[in-house]
Amino acid sequence: MTNPTLARALRVTAPPPPPRGHLLFGESPGALDRIEVTGRWIERAGRAWIPITGEIHYSRLPRGRWDEILGHSRAGGLDSVATYVFWAAHEPEPGRFDWTGNLDLRAFVELAADHGLDVIVRLGPWSHGEYRNGGFPDWIADSDLNTRTNDPDYLALVRRLYAQTIAQLEGLGHAEGGPVIGAQVENELYDQPEHLATLREIAEECGLRVPLWTATGWGGAQVPETLLPVYSAYSEAFWEDETTEWSAFAASHFRYGEVRDDLTVGADLRESLDGVAAADPAGADDRLPFTTCELGGGMHVAYHRRPLVSSEDIAALALAKIGSGSAWQGYYLYSGGTQRTGPHGTEQESQATGYPNDVPSLSYDFYAPIGEHGQIRPHHHYLRRQHLWLRAEGHRVATLTTTVGGGGDAPDEPRWAVRSDGHSGYLFVTTYQPKRPLAAQPGAQFTVAFDDAEVTVPTAPTDIPAGHSLVWPLRYELTPDLELRSATAQLLTRIKDDEGRLVVLAATDGIPVEIVLGDGTAVDLPGPPGPDCVVELPGVRLLILDETSANRLYRLDLAGRDRLVLSDAPVRADGGDLVVQTESEHVTVAILPAPAGLDADRAELSGPLTQGPWRSWAVTAHRAGPVPLAVEHRPEHGPAPEPRRGGPMNRLGAPDDYTNAATVHIDIPPEAFAADRTLLRLEWTGDVGRAYVGDRLVSDHFWHGRAWDVDLTPHREAAAEHGVRLELLPWRRATGVWVDPTVREVDDGIAIEAATAVRVDTIRLGARKESS
Repeated sequence: MTNPTLARALRVTAPPPPPRGHLLFGESPGALDRIEVTGRWIERAGRAWIPITGEIHYSRLPRGRWDEILGHSRAGGLDSVATYVFWAAHEPEPGRFDWTGNLDLRAFVELAADHGLDVIVRLGPWSHGEYRNGGFPDWIADSDLNTRTNDPDYLALVRRLYAQTIAQLEGLGHAEGGPVIGAQVENELYDQPEHLATLREIAEECGLRVPLWTATGWGGAQVPETLLPVYSAYSEAFWEDETTEWSAFAASHFRYGEVRDDLTVGADLRESLDGVAAADPAGADDRLPFTTCELGGGMHVAYHRRPLVSSEDIAALALAKIGSGSAWQGYYLYSGGTQRTGPHGTEQESQATGYPNDVPSLSYDFYAPIGEHGQIRPHHHYLRRQHLWLRAEGHRVATLTTTVGGGGDAPDEPRWAVRSDGHSGYLFVTTYQPKRPLAAQPGAQFTVAFDDAEVTVPTAPTDIPAGHSLVWPLRYELTPDLELRSATAQLLTRIKDDEGRLVVLAATDGIPVEIVLGDGTAVDLPGPPGPDCVVELPGVRLLILDETSANRLYRLDLAGRDRLVLSDAPVRADGGDLVVQTESEHVTVAILPAPAGLDADRAELSGPLTQGPWRSWAVTAHRAGPVPLAVEHRPEHGPAPEPRRGGPMNRLGAPDDYTNAATVHIDIPPEAFAADRTLLRLEWTGDVGRAYVGDRLVSDHFWHGRAWDVDLTPHREAAAEHGVRLELLPWRRATGVWVDPTVREVDDGIAIEAATAVRVDTIRLGARKESS
């Protein structure tokens, strides 16, 4: 048991300079916007840098939605995107390549650059990504080639693929002033380092010149010295067995520590397809920075196992990785998508194609920050708070090393760490863990001994409630003459407005905000945290937001100026305007520094009103909002089909017999299509569902506790004429499908609580120019 008063102390010292010049990637001195990889961090133009990368699959999204998704990604704080090049999509037949439509890799990369995003191209040739045959075309998968090795006949075909891919990127490499800064070869290949090295050689021979060359390092993978190993961390896993209550490595990702690896990610494929057992997990490596490419931005579902990962899980895991020393935050996925359809049907992995798991045939939503149909999830906002901080302070955070103060498996043991340069830094504390909740920490207090001073925070013992992940600044420079010794609030960003410097912090619900300056002076807040809580200090102001407001905060380029935005609905910047994407008729938008005024396209605008340093406008979007639909709540159905098992691990497989399914018809009224986008949202329980418009299968869903969204926008006319037909199979607990304990106690059968047409509208707000 811990003491009633939790007082913990830790000494941190200045780390030695990182090793340089020993890695076989990066760029030569004198290169424009030079990217260099040191033993602890990545540098860009001579400044330390923490890249923030989100995985977005251009070929799984309608081309017309690329601009929107990339805009939201940039607004969410990403500075780069990663994307798979699926071989099967681009060369469905030997020698016939397709780079058109939503397969136009070059157009996607150029559009990313227009949004200020760099690109990491995941070249394959084997990709996985829940794609049929791992992304291999059928003609490769069915061949006698010794794939994923240096077999000359296989390499000849890889060379042809790489040549075609790299031709699409001509002139777009970083050395040429373009956005492509990196390439990843293969995926989850554990025991073929010579092959991985050869893939980079082939790509370079085909003309690709990038500073960052990576390969997945998890599972104890053997990665050659010519590639940077990048790691993963998921809070849950659909690829585990249905008897596994929680993935073995998941808990470790909510602690601070040196272990970078996860032996459970892709372990089923490693065992069943590759016949390879994982080695010991990789820990800290003094020669290489801690870099990630697959922090779980969500989680997919399989038939046999259907995780319910929360937005809080995702944000807490990401922050724990920063506290553990991450030098590159990479998310998989950042935007969901839809599985491609080929001549034989959908392109998802399945037991029928030799995989252990059956996954939905169309939906690849992944509960990503941006959903399959452009839905903006809560963790888009939670992660943006971290990204705002890294955008403002990442050049400092990257150089700070982690010292762990404590935190093991015991749920009442305090988990904390300091990331520091020996003089200043950040205190990380967490009482958050899914599945096996951690205890609150009563009377918490932490003393950090730097090389030249001690800081105790809070100055008096304070209770930290359960379920929080915190990062607090220590000895933070507000101005050259003023130091913030400590704050029990998270640093978000800093900006200059017409009145000078403004530093923005976020309070945490249930924890009093304490601000202590360098001389030990405690600063009183003028009122409770919120948009109007401004502390005036010499040469700088502190804006202390409440947690709800912090989750609404954006930093965007509007009308030629960097501004802060508080919005009830997701927003992004486009051509100097503010674009609001709303499912609600009423939205409030506040801006700091405010423009002279706003003009709205296709919406009513009232205001502005003044609240502290902000000016806010009320937006009325008449075309947005929900339309309740008539639906049969307890549809009749026959008995559930008998369970079946298949695949190399003999797991439960998705039913293929819909003889006894409930058939539910939903009429879609014309007013449902008044907005830019219309989603059919179903709150239901059951086993598996399929949605048809006419005779066309438009969506499928394995029930796992969340609503099922079906995008009707591409099918407006047919849906208005024919409605939507659902085929639903009943839940049967005895089948043995694993679902989260929070939704496990549902009745057998089918229940539809509600069906709603969600009208999503897009409003453009143009800023008026300041009068001269």
